[in-house]
Amino acid sequence: MKTLYLLRHAKSSWKYEELSDHDRPLNKRGRTDAPLIGQELLEREIKLDLVVSSSAVRAITTATLVAKELNFAPDKIGVQEELYLISSEDLLIFVQSLPDEYNHVMVVGHNPAFTELANQLSPDKSIANIPTAGIVGLSFDCSYWGQISKDNAKLLFFDFPKNYR
Repeated sequence: MKTLYLLRHAKSSWKYEELSDHDRPLNKRGRTDAPLIGQELLEREIKLDLVVSSSAVRAITTATLVAKELNFAPDKIGVQEELYLISSEDLLIFVQSLPDEYNHVMVVGHNPAFTELANQLSPDKSIANIPTAGIVGLSFDCSYWGQISKDNAKLLFFDFPKNYR
């Protein structure tokens, strides 16, 4: 059994016009929403073996804030440049290439790839948009990441901060 959590980064700030898109930080709401989602995942008793984040500042910060709530050491978060601006096709290849020793993995990154991949893999429903700090949990009845597909998937949940505000 493999479990994948696709977490979109929390709300970012557009306040600093001199910063590149890659370097934008979280805004106040983002800094509140990320720990909130982490707390909700803790209540669900989510345990993670691996957390991998896009190299964008807003994604790394989101991953760090959520990981802290889940008692996952932030210094163990993997940062992957390729997750920034990745297509859903390449995101699927990335996930299918994860080391099989990890069973419960959270990937933190960006739309549209995250919403597209969630819909590609989820057998149960169509997700119009994963909002900022939104998360989709999927489990797969298989032993290897390379085997994950809609055919062996189950949608565990689709959640986002607005549900708790």
